Amino acid sequence: MTKILRNLAIILLGLVSISYTISGQDLHYSQFYNSPINVNPASTGVFNGDQRFMASFRDQWRTVPVPWLTFSGSYDQKIYPKGSTKGFFGWGLLFNYDRQGDSKLNLTNINLSGSYTRILNQNNLISFGLMLGYSSRGFNLDALTWDKQWDGVTFDPNLSTGENFDFERISFLETALGINYRWQKSSRTKIDFGAAAFHLVQPEPNFQNDDLRLPIRLAFNAVGNFQLTSNLDIQLHALQQLQNEYQETVFGGLFKFHLGDDESKNTQLHAGLGYRTTEALFPTFAIQHKNIYVGVSYDIDLSDFNQVTNNRGGPEVHFRYIISKVKPLSDFKVCPIY
Repeated sequence: MTKILRNLAIILLGLVSISYTISGQDLHYSQFYNSPINVNPASTGVFNGDQRFMASFRDQWRTVPVPWLTFSGSYDQKIYPKGSTKGFFGWGLLFNYDRQGDSKLNLTNINLSGSYTRILNQNNLISFGLMLGYSSRGFNLDALTWDKQWDGVTFDPNLSTGENFDFERISFLETALGINYRWQKSSRTKIDFGAAAFHLVQPEPNFQNDDLRLPIRLAFNAVGNFQLTSNLDIQLHALQQLQNEYQETVFGGLFKFHLGDDESKNTQLHAGLGYRTTEALFPTFAIQHKNIYVGVSYDIDLSDFNQVTNNRGGPEVHFRYIISKVKPLSDFKVCPIY
């Protein structure tokens, strides 16, 4: 265990050292804990169940000329090695679509992720994950207008734009590596700490033949759930993302009300508040019934941009469905609360 923790510290320090040489930004969610593979590939297969389906949707800045739409969908599952009670594997698929502005600048990517979770003991687990994917980015010139199409009296779309792009669509490789440590006391009291790095090969997604590379993105996250009473939990969560000059911290909390004593029929209501250091506040509400979960939040933009545009941010919705199978103890006997 000492060797594992030492290696974990080395990896974390290595990821921190990379953060001083990166630039740019990627898609993000306020409810980042509801899109876990986008935050860390080591989260693949790390959940209470066997198969997990997730979908996320975010719509912002609809009232200004740069509407921004993001959609994600994922599937992941556990793989139990035969005859082993020391760990398990996970694999998953992740799809992302992101579109912005009048030019419909868009990013589409599909990723394959894998992980291995080592069970150190009943209260401690450590997971390692990696991701490989294909990304395509493009835009639509037909929706744009240019100053050279103004003839001095009227706008003439038949005039030359004076612009020349080498490409209107490009493709590149996506890569990521992550690690996650979990301490758990019970199914309702546990803490996760994770660190991940994305764009490890630093591709060149440029529309001109320029030697500009997509910078590495680092993500550090912590999510803790604590049982306060038989009917009340509290969840605290935080995410720090670094990508060159771009830095973002998201943190918040939720109260979880359990409406029923029978866990098989348990319904939960969640209510909380979060804050992003780019000056956004977002109330969050969710309902969970058995293995079905729906979470909704709404970003309230507190920045000067909001004062000028009278924009109020945008909604974000997440859906999750988990399939759990009961396994005979002779086939799989391991920590029952995971």
